[in-house]
Amino acid sequence: MFKGKSFLLSLMLLIVLSIALVACGNNDETDSPANGGNNGNNANVTDDNNDAEGNEGAADGDAPEKPEELTMWVNDEDAQLDAYEEITERFTDEYGIEVSITPYSMLDQTEGMSLDGPAGQGPDLFFQPHDRMGDIHLQGLAAELELTDDQLDRLSEYNEEAVQAFSYEGIQYGIPAVVETYALFRNTDLVPDAPETMDELMDIARDLTDGSTYGFLMEATNFYFTYPFLTAPGGYVFAQDEDGVYNPEDIGLNSDGAVQGAEVIQSWFDEDLMPNGIDGDIMNGLFTDGQAGMVVTGPWSIPEYENALGDSLEISPLPEQNGEVLSSFSGNKGWLVNYYTEDEYWATELALFITNPENSETYFEVAGELPAHTAVEIEDDLMSPIFEQTQHAQPMPNIPEMSQVWEPMEDALQFVSQGDDPQEVLDEAVEQIREQISIMN
Repeated sequence: MFKGKSFLLSLMLLIVLSIALVACGNNDETDSPANGGNNGNNANVTDDNNDAEGNEGAADGDAPEKPEELTMWVNDEDAQLDAYEEITERFTDEYGIEVSITPYSMLDQTEGMSLDGPAGQGPDLFFQPHDRMGDIHLQGLAAELELTDDQLDRLSEYNEEAVQAFSYEGIQYGIPAVVETYALFRNTDLVPDAPETMDELMDIARDLTDGSTYGFLMEATNFYFTYPFLTAPGGYVFAQDEDGVYNPEDIGLNSDGAVQGAEVIQSWFDEDLMPNGIDGDIMNGLFTDGQAGMVVTGPWSIPEYENALGDSLEISPLPEQNGEVLSSFSGNKGWLVNYYTEDEYWATELALFITNPENSETYFEVAGELPAHTAVEIEDDLMSPIFEQTQHAQPMPNIPEMSQVWEPMEDALQFVSQGDDPQEVLDEAVEQIREQISIMN
């Protein structure tokens, strides 16, 4: 008897569903997906048409109902706050969604999110450097972005490496906003033209260096800056699979390529092209005093250098080696969606809107930070070459194990600069990194 009733009920449901499907089939518009699921996502169905209000991209027939307001935690620096106040007003004008901004130190936001997120008091968007992604993933603070086809199309125009920096274990968590890296700064009184290759750079360095003046200086015992020279011959920090996922058990800092790079760095000291004990303060002092032709540093040095050298300061991307521009380390900052938000779709739309080309240009003009969107044109003689270098930059690995790399590599480079055998030194560094990772895990 129970089986018979179940069959009749199933048959009735099938008839109702058939009628509903026929009715839907007569509608020429794309079917809207269910508005349920995780945080109201509609990630798998898209429509490139505009909505009735004429908004492009996101505001199509598949979008969930608009919230009245979205909230953001913006790093508490005046220039950044000013920029986002202006940019979010545009979002409100276009989509009719108010945006509430709370000033909140970027470095304190993860702690705040761990408390406010589960309580439903966190913002829809928060702002973080990419190298915290491992901890953010482990704490479950950010939503896994289920991007529509239209959103993916827009994201494809961003710096590919910066996008990858906000992916963790193959999961996309964030929309990059800012990319920071370093480049080659020159005193044109000493070096009128930028060297195109490392061989040219070293020829200039040897010609200019005489004991009181140096042709080329950098923090040669700082792993952040020496990364390009260790990786160009084939060294690497952690191996990555085809999806960009890091393998912390595969460390390439004592590989043949890394050793070859360390030998080159050692030669700079052996030839007295760089003074022993070189650090940022020594380098900056020599360059601003007109005693160094070229240095490797980042945009943070521009105000001091420009004040000292005036029009004699020029910047260019790093030279080529083996036919490719040297790949610098980069640090990226971007927007993450709160795991507990009820408006993940629209929070993602806000993140894409505030980092689009027009708004990224506004952010650069007001806050002075280089955008992650590649379509932006930087009309600044000093910042434009650094922006060009960001296209050749590799993000610092975003896994927690990276924290165990810095100190052993700094020690290793110190020993290399003092003449110790590069292979032995790097073998010891990698062994120490492995031990510390083992303890950490």
